[in-house]
Amino acid sequence: MGEWIDAASAAERLGVKPATLYAYVSRGVLRRRRDEAGRRSLFDAAQVEELARKGRPRRPPGPSELAIESAVTALGPDRPYYRGRDALALATGFPFESVAEWLWTGDPSALDRESALDRESALDRESATGREAATGGWRASDEGVRAARAAQSGLPDDLLPLDRLQVITTSLAATDPLRVHIDPDGVLVTARALIAGLVDALPPAARTAGTGSAVSGGAGVAARLWRALSPEDATPGLLRAFEAAMVLLADHELAASTLAARVAASVRADPYAVVTAGLGVVSGPLHGGASYAAERLFAEAGEPGQVPRVIGDRLRAGERIPGFGHTVYKAGDARGTVLLELVRDAAPGHPRVAVADAVLAEAKRRRLPEPNIDFALALLGGVAGLVPGAGEAIFAVARVAGWLAHALEEYQGRSPLRPRAVYVGPPIEG
Repeated sequence: MGEWIDAASAAERLGVKPATLYAYVSRGVLRRRRDEAGRRSLFDAAQVEELARKGRPRRPPGPSELAIESAVTALGPDRPYYRGRDALALATGFPFESVAEWLWTGDPSALDRESALDRESALDRESATGREAATGGWRASDEGVRAARAAQSGLPDDLLPLDRLQVITTSLAATDPLRVHIDPDGVLVTARALIAGLVDALPPAARTAGTGSAVSGGAGVAARLWRALSPEDATPGLLRAFEAAMVLLADHELAASTLAARVAASVRADPYAVVTAGLGVVSGPLHGGASYAAERLFAEAGEPGQVPRVIGDRLRAGERIPGFGHTVYKAGDARGTVLLELVRDAAPGHPRVAVADAVLAEAKRRRLPEPNIDFALALLGGVAGLVPGAGEAIFAVARVAGWLAHALEEYQGRSPLRPRAVYVGPPIEG
């Protein structure tokens, strides 16, 4: 039997980060197995040596792929890595704002501003002052928020939050005289204000009798978004899960919406236009809208006993079961696993958790793919009492961080992204 080496040794020999190793595994470039305890990844030493001699692999893009070099996110076998850092560890250890800054700058100090213990304490207190110190005071201009709220005045009350976010983005852009500044420092200022404006301009959910008023603009982005999406006050555990979901969704390499955002940035569209491009794509039911379909599955099931019928009826009709399977993570989406556990810990015994368990059991019985983060996001919405379509809004606001990280890369490029079509139409005349 050949020699097997650990991830650190393999990465050192290849001169790459550990996240790149797992990207090689997902692409079939390297073989991996677990040690006897099942805890460590081991790599074939001979294969690593051969790869080191040949240099880094350059797999040609597939027929539907556009190859773009990026230092923002690598996709491992079951999770993303943000600039080499495990997104799951970031989600359980740092606030959304710090992770966004890390995506934008890669500056290690972004992840030193608040330790895991400080974060937990701040969430438990829901203290505006404490959170403002940790988040750098992310705020939109008062003029921009007023304009964005006014632009929504004639919209239907039951409009889904994602549709409102598109209106808000346009309004914020119209009131920002500095929106055309695409130098790195200018983009960072715009990015913080834009995300804050998206959250603060959403109308707060109708409050249940006895609950508190809206969170101050000095509180963290997650707490402010919660108030726009839930009529109930957040428990510390649920708010922790809510913010973890935002971190887990902040970027996902070149997903469809991110590609649209990069194309916009490559022709020097301003950051608001970049986000508008991303929002237009993320609404698709095969992308950010997938969580809304999972929400409807939970609503249709209602109680555990109804689950076999609901899933059976959908399968007989030839419909896919939302919240299961992933085009990248064939063996399971670890983001969903982490979020599910956070929701379970925050609300043990909740009726919606029982429904989720019944769905998972029925999916396993029918040998469906593993659940993904859309399933966990729908469960979070049901347990937290979020408004319909809340999962889409969490996805979109969080993904703004990723879109602008990719935009920062494109702004430094020299040429627009210009894919070419393979013409298959009628013969050209003349």
